[in-house]
Amino acid sequence: MKSITLGSTGITAPQNGFGALPLQRDDMDTAVRILRRAVDGGMTFFDTARAYSDSEEKLGRAFSEGGLRNRLFIATKTMAKTPEGFWRDLETSLTKLKTDHVDIYQFHQTTEVYQPGDGTGMYECMLKAKEQGKILHIGVTAHRIGVAEALVDTGLYETLQYPFSYLASDREKALSARCLEKNMALIAMKGLAGGLINRADAAMAFMTEYDNVMPIWGIQRERELEEFLRFMTDTPVMDEEKRAFIESERRELSGDFCRGCGYCMPCPKGIQINNCARMSLMLRRAPSSAWLNDYWQTEMARIEECVHCYQCSHKCPYELDTPALLERNLADYKKVLSGETKV
Repeated sequence: MKSITLGSTGITAPQNGFGALPLQRDDMDTAVRILRRAVDGGMTFFDTARAYSDSEEKLGRAFSEGGLRNRLFIATKTMAKTPEGFWRDLETSLTKLKTDHVDIYQFHQTTEVYQPGDGTGMYECMLKAKEQGKILHIGVTAHRIGVAEALVDTGLYETLQYPFSYLASDREKALSARCLEKNMALIAMKGLAGGLINRADAAMAFMTEYDNVMPIWGIQRERELEEFLRFMTDTPVMDEEKRAFIESERRELSGDFCRGCGYCMPCPKGIQINNCARMSLMLRRAPSSAWLNDYWQTEMARIEECVHCYQCSHKCPYELDTPALLERNLADYKKVLSGETKV
């Protein structure tokens, strides 16, 4: 496993980062065990957020003993929209993480391009926190490609976190090159496309072709962690077989599909959009009879109550026509239930 340097931050770490969002679904003991095993296995870059319920607290518990914190790099995020919220989030994060500084502090899922003198005071907060030593580097996360490009062009941010996988469009690949030109690191979230990519070796091989990209794999279970830890000593390389596989994946998954990020939620009619809008793909790519049980039949039936308010579409970072996507998935689901379509 090669190490990469995250742009102008100077942070050098194995190109195999840990995304701590899924840890909020684990109990404390399980999360701590997974995190410490990740460190033992060679991972040194960990990404979390104030918005991930108790994820920061779990990192704090895991890394506050045995000098572990000094061996690691921790990135976290704030969704604050005001300076008051910024400082409140930062102090809470430092407390939960049991640390006196964050290596990279990121504006989380921003739709604004914060800059000095824009009247919000938000970028000035970053500068002051950096001056105080509470954060070492300034980063940002985005889900909309236009916003991401604008953020890169400012030259004000040291890292950009953006969804990036082997399903990336040409425009998204160009975004990576744009970051490289600006000496920025691209922190790749959703490297498995929200669970739709089911070959981690191909996903990892794709990432190794980009020297400025740090993938952060969302890890919840020990078996998931062990798969990525194996890559530390046996790193997948891109070859003709993987390249052909990726091309077939891109053909199958090109166009509009739900990544399951959940930013469209909640639905006023209670539809579980983040699962229901990609049910067809899950039935075929993550086959399980559980998707066809009474619970999910009831949840899918809620789609018929959709009033086409389009709140979901307005919030979708990928600008999907979510009501139409839900309807297509429901029609397909009914065919599977009836036996008309086999999976």
